[in-house]
Amino acid sequence: MKTTAKWKSALAFDVMSDNHHSFQLDTTKDSGSLDSGMSPKQALLGALCTCSGMDVVGILEKMKVSFSVLEIEAETEQTETHPKVFKWIKMKYKSNIAKEDIDKLTKAIELSQEKYCGISIMLKKHCAVTYTIELV
Repeated sequence: MKTTAKWKSALAFDVMSDNHHSFQLDTTKDSGSLDSGMSPKQALLGALCTCSGMDVVGILEKMKVSFSVLEIEAETEQTETHPKVFKWIKMKYKSNIAKEDIDKLTKAIELSQEKYCGISIMLKKHCAVTYTIELV
């Protein structure tokens, strides 16, 4: 696995993976840049949500659980001093899963959080990662 970040201008970078997928990372105008993309830390939270979401979808499909909505939010606060790191991460899993399948959704999330999602497991070595479930 390899990723390359190429500087564009201000504090904006184009990021390219070794399989030729790309996106742009930047920061806000208040921080001295263009606000032309997510910040690296926002992207990390997005990667956390996606990593866990992929696990949950795969596990629910194996359990033959039906759903058409799965949305995952991640929220954090950063420390005030440098290096500004996450104090904690709160995740919220939203799904239209049937009430009788809530135990299966909970099990899928637990497996993701405790066994399969490498991003969550890495971040837990630094700060608490908690979650809630909301039926929509």
